[in-house]
Amino acid sequence: QLVESGGGSVQAGGSLRLSCATSGPISSRNCLGWFRQVPGKEREVVATIYRVLLVPNYADSVKGRFTISLDNAKNTVYLQMDTLKPEDTGMYYCAAGPAAWDGEWVCRTGDFRYWGTGTQVTVS
Repeated sequence: QLVESGGGSVQAGGSLRLSCATSGPISSRNCLGWFRQVPGKEREVVATIYRVLLVPNYADSVKGRFTISLDNAKNTVYLQMDTLKPEDTGMYYCAAGPAAWDGEWVCRTGDFRYWGTGTQVTVS
């Protein structure tokens, strides 16, 4: 199970911190990530993290502003969002999936199989 929290409304330039608590077998999946979707558009990846080495990856649109982190002891993944922009508005989903071997272990966006129900972020 994946349960998101921390969404809300904020003015441009502000910050929010999303949390995603994982439980059950999902807790053992090695890739965790945050995705977002706005009505009429496809869901897009925001950030992913490989649990074992804590290697993060970010969409170009959020690099330098967002930080994904993982507390393995609490089975919780976070997304710290700073310097928010109106275009960051959307429903944010936490997701989990297996890592893939591609010369090294990587998190591929198409391999995320488990999803939370989402938390809304609105930036005005």
